[in-house]
Amino acid sequence: METFEKLAEMGHERVLLCSNREVGLQAIIAVHSTVLGPGLGGVRMWPYKNSEEAIKDALRLSRGMTYKAAAAGLNLGGGKAVIIGDPKKDKSEALFRSFGRYVESLGGLYITAEDVGTDMEDMELILTETRWVTGVSPAHGGSGDPSPVTAYGTLQGIKAAAKWKYGDPSLDGRSVAIQGLGSVGYYLAKYLKEEGVKLIGADIDSEAVDRASSELGVEIVSTDEIVEVDCDVLAPCALGAVLNKESIPNLRCSIVAGAANNQLDKAKRDGLALHERDILYAPDFVINAGGLINVYNELAGAYNQERALRMTRGIYLNLMRVFEISKTEGIPTYVAADQMAEERVGKIKQLGARHWGRFISNHHPEV
Repeated sequence: METFEKLAEMGHERVLLCSNREVGLQAIIAVHSTVLGPGLGGVRMWPYKNSEEAIKDALRLSRGMTYKAAAAGLNLGGGKAVIIGDPKKDKSEALFRSFGRYVESLGGLYITAEDVGTDMEDMELILTETRWVTGVSPAHGGSGDPSPVTAYGTLQGIKAAAKWKYGDPSLDGRSVAIQGLGSVGYYLAKYLKEEGVKLIGADIDSEAVDRASSELGVEIVSTDEIVEVDCDVLAPCALGAVLNKESIPNLRCSIVAGAANNQLDKAKRDGLALHERDILYAPDFVINAGGLINVYNELAGAYNQERALRMTRGIYLNLMRVFEISKTEGIPTYVAADQMAEERVGKIKQLGARHWGRFISNHHPEV
């Protein structure tokens, strides 16, 4: 009953439970909204403690994708999938192909992509069973790993926050603490180094730590210390809920701007706490939209990286609009971002039921 109440509260259209004992598949596909278009969102593979935790994550992440697409001005809805398992131990061809069949069963209602714990090779296994997948290699007409574009968009967001907070978008001489040095965090560090930023970082993965330290000169601290580092910008680029009632009082930064999803543990409580501390928060679903913009460009015809990067630079202006709404209405930035996204979805919804099969057939002529 609690799950159904949660579905009603968050407004999800469909949730599909996927199980195949023979290949060890336990997965959840959540489609939050298809008002603006098909629900696109990555498939995350993670060793969740139980199915309830996995369902909760899928629901939160898919709702976030609706807001992300809406705020970025894309003709997409929100969807997300999670696979219960250890990505370092439990991956197999059969598992991903089985998952691909579940994606195919939705007939384009959900389009998948890579996320935490999955990569381009996994997407190509899914592609064996369904056309509703993005983030595949250029050899298959895709864009490859979206992490660099997600990081590039996050860089634009950090510059916007610096402009708003300090009056200058230049990051030269600024300090940024990156929590999570995996794919996106690593590329973000690479971009920031080119901007003349002092880099501090942490990750639970020793290989990621060693690479960031040796290749980029990132100063490494422990995962317990990173959120309390004295810096200009804290950039959460790992899992969510890092901004909570325990961590926020200990922050020593002026800006929080990173690529992680669901950074606020409790949106109302923690978003307000940041606002009251005068710490400028760049709402996650606005600043980390680069990866979604990148794979969207796969659906919009022949993939062109320059077009994707040009669209991703729009994150700077999107965040400036969020900050302006926040200032004008005297509300926390997370509320301003929600308003901006909800306004667009609401206006399109007023048009009545929308059939976006044309969107699908345009980009998948075999349908």
